[in-house]
Amino acid sequence: MNQTDRDALRGLFDLTGRIACVPGGYGDIGGAIAWGLAQAGAKVAVTGRSAEKAEAFAAELRAAGHDAIGLAMDAHSVPDCQAAVDATARHFGGLDLLVNCIGIQREQRLAEVTEEAFDEVVQINLKAAMFLAQAAARHQTAGGRQVHLLSVRAQLGLRDRGYSAYCATKGALVMLVKQHAMELAARGITVNGVAPTVVRGEMARHWLDNPVTHAQVLQRIPLGRVAEPADVVGAALFFCSPAGGFVTGQIMFVDGGITASQ
Repeated sequence: MNQTDRDALRGLFDLTGRIACVPGGYGDIGGAIAWGLAQAGAKVAVTGRSAEKAEAFAAELRAAGHDAIGLAMDAHSVPDCQAAVDATARHFGGLDLLVNCIGIQREQRLAEVTEEAFDEVVQINLKAAMFLAQAAARHQTAGGRQVHLLSVRAQLGLRDRGYSAYCATKGALVMLVKQHAMELAARGITVNGVAPTVVRGEMARHWLDNPVTHAQVLQRIPLGRVAEPADVVGAALFFCSPAGGFVTGQIMFVDGGITASQ
């Protein structure tokens, strides 16, 4: 392989100058992805419910030499979602990449599911994704990328737990990804999803701090460990990069083999 070949290979994952909006970008997974995007050369807007956390995270990126801003965005509000995307495009002069990392779970068994909790999960996991995608598409041109974070629960139910709302919304998000991929294909914009299993971090703490549930999680994963936030970064960067330019409407399961075995 000569130097020209090496440069071309590196260019497959080069995001220099690309503009990214990362809702949920200061969480465990979102933060890892935001760092990955920045290190690949992208300008990054980190958005989340806490303006203070978003700006603090963006300040860390800037201190490391990257171009980043932090923006407040409450995913309970469609106007807030739209405003954060618009503010990203206004600040940087455009928008290339949307990497939607927001998501919640309100665990309630079937007999105890409340309308309030179900509606909130739908709002955050599905409705916000819809309108973030819509807002981003208004700014994106050919070569634009949209990536949504899902879960193995987009395909698999979970025994002995109250996951009705979570599984339903993640499953619906699969079809939202596929439909948006079809609608945006003519404009040269790709839409894909990344679906990890349990990822070490705050959202998984209740699983991993309990020895019984920790052992159950490990028993389900053929590779024998939980995912780290860094494990999710490569899949997201692939979908955002030139390397993923001919892939759309797809879900990549980053799950240690779970969906291959159940």
